[in-house]
Amino acid sequence: MKILIIEDDEKIVSFLKKGLVEECYVVDSATNGDEGLYLASVNEYDLILLDIQLPVKDGIEVCKSLRDSNNQTPIIMLTAKDSIEDKIKGLDIGANDYLAKPFSFAELLARIRVQLRSNNSVLLKLSIDDLELDLLNKTASRANENIVLTSKEFTLLEFLIKNKDRVLSETMINSALSSFEDSNISNIVNVYIYRLRNKIDKKFDKKLIKTIRGIGFKISDK
Repeated sequence: MKILIIEDDEKIVSFLKKGLVEECYVVDSATNGDEGLYLASVNEYDLILLDIQLPVKDGIEVCKSLRDSNNQTPIIMLTAKDSIEDKIKGLDIGANDYLAKPFSFAELLARIRVQLRSNNSVLLKLSIDDLELDLLNKTASRANENIVLTSKEFTLLEFLIKNKDRVLSETMINSALSSFEDSNISNIVNVYIYRLRNKIDKKFDKKLIKTIRGIGFKISDK
């Protein structure tokens, strides 16, 4: 699942990114309203975390512009303002929820889960053959046997299944999974494909992850 953070405080962005990546979310970020509005308009996100007090274009303007263009991605507004008037204004122009700073990360995660459950357009489970991913609870199983995955393994597997039967190059995978970008390992995709194979394919006769020599990888039940 992919989340966009629109927040100008770099320390908050860094904190949120680290925590959300550890929870298996793919995260993009913008530090001003114009940049955030552009990213939200050209990419598909499952949820947006939007600060109100932003440079260039404030969060209220961003939220209104998204709703006016019929973008219905769930929006949780983050702000230092905690008055009833500010909450009403944010909700009236289309925000789904409102969280005043400072907030606990656990509460933010709970509110994110509520919004994802409420959004009927968000797929909460993915499957291929007898392999299933629960995107909300971050669990995986094959043939009803639980599989323990790290956050990056889970994120990569989610991306593969969402693109099942499609050949994905290492470049495509790296560009789609921003949580991999800061790795110092040059062959990071190969490393995680190897780890995934050991966990989801090794003990089963039917292998789901395929290597397309010289091109990339795909997941398929064919």
